[in-house]
Amino acid sequence: MDNSRLLLRSGLTLAAAAALPAALAGPTAAVSGISVSTIGSTVSVVTSACTQVNGSWGTAALLTSRQANFSQGRQVALAGTSVSQSAAWTGVSPGTYTVVVLCSSGTTAGSQSVIVSGAAVPARPTAVPTRPAPVPTRPTISATTGPAPSRGVMGGLGGAARDYGTLTLGAGAALVGAGVVATGWILRRRSRPYRL
Repeated sequence: MDNSRLLLRSGLTLAAAAALPAALAGPTAAVSGISVSTIGSTVSVVTSACTQVNGSWGTAALLTSRQANFSQGRQVALAGTSVSQSAAWTGVSPGTYTVVVLCSSGTTAGSQSVIVSGAAVPARPTAVPTRPAPVPTRPTISATTGPAPSRGVMGGLGGAARDYGTLTLGAGAALVGAGVVATGWILRRRSRPYRL
């Protein structure tokens, strides 16, 4: 009877240890795979989520608040390598926009909102100024996103952040579970040195 209780406790511990990494991983589709930035009236997007299909990486669209779907926005083809793909729009008027990236495979790499503020462009004087010309100010760059990713922020250098599949997470969970069981077995053995 003592062995059956030990097996039951070990089995429950192993099941809990195996379920923990899968529960912490959460849904993988919630992570946005794009990074959007603005400089003056230029908006650019970078992603590493797309794969090349028939010579094309995909398309990015810049949507205003009045546009509801991808086809209504200003579309630009993605360019780049297998590590990083990018697109840019120039001459963007001040306002709030949404950038959506659609890969050639049909999957959405992500979407992100961005605010473009007016850039101060110094005027060319026609007469000799009596006082120093104003110093051009840098535009305010700010971006808003949807809800925070459930897995937190994925750090790394651009393409260094990868999303691992279910098989990899399962193998990791099995290794963690085996480590927990082995640790429990060794600690149990140390408490009874007279038994092998």
